[in-house]
Amino acid sequence: MSLFYKPNRKPDWNYGGPRWRLSRSKIALFTDCPRCFYVDNKLGVARPPGFPFNLNSAVDALLKKEFDVHREKGEPHPIMQEYNIDVLPFKHANLDVWRENFKGVEFLHTPTGMLVAGAVDDLWVNKKGELIVVDYKSTSKDARIVALDEEWHDGYKHQMETYQWLLRQNGFTVNDTGYFVYTNARMDVDGFGDHLEFKTKLIPYTGKDDWVEPTLVKMKECMDGDMPPVGDSIMGGPCEFCDYARRRTELTLQHMQTAMQAAKKK
Repeated sequence: MSLFYKPNRKPDWNYGGPRWRLSRSKIALFTDCPRCFYVDNKLGVARPPGFPFNLNSAVDALLKKEFDVHREKGEPHPIMQEYNIDVLPFKHANLDVWRENFKGVEFLHTPTGMLVAGAVDDLWVNKKGELIVVDYKSTSKDARIVALDEEWHDGYKHQMETYQWLLRQNGFTVNDTGYFVYTNARMDVDGFGDHLEFKTKLIPYTGKDDWVEPTLVKMKECMDGDMPPVGDSIMGGPCEFCDYARRRTELTLQHMQTAMQAAKKK
């Protein structure tokens, strides 16, 4: 059995169970495919996970340690000075909880009764006392990272907007502009030598979280209704997971039918 895929989820973790909560990743799943979201949260069968990116997780952990050093000293990180941003790492007693998976920033959305949560990477604060959501991203590509202008970057943007919404629901004043600390492992060096060289860029993004509230209502309606049909994702284009499941089922039934016909001829 896979170490990462756990098909037999306990009912407590499904929608309606005492341990169910609406994570940021589940919101992303709904916007990608309502049917996959329904099967996951109502029926307890999640999509097969991708292979874990351990190097990315290591970079995230090290960046948190690095920014925490400056947080404790009450001083700006060098990248803030490099980009001439007058901010500091935000200090708060709950920061470690807000950054922890399966905990995060929580808010009970009373119109739907759903507990919404999301784990942030970091928070900064400006002179006005406004919080700034920061998300760490790491990759390795030849092209220089300039902006988040690819279609698949929309998921990054919605992720940040969800965090902004959650913090605002908790009573914080949040600046519309957040930052992606985007670090790229260089591939133009002569060799490995037991280390990777990174070039880190700060990419601003001005978010709009007005889509979150109506989306939560649609998610509630989805889970309280019938299973959505196989179709296009909300973000556009067919859901590759649903398409795979449909095609696999068709081929399986065709194979069974062919086998039964062959058996009758014998």
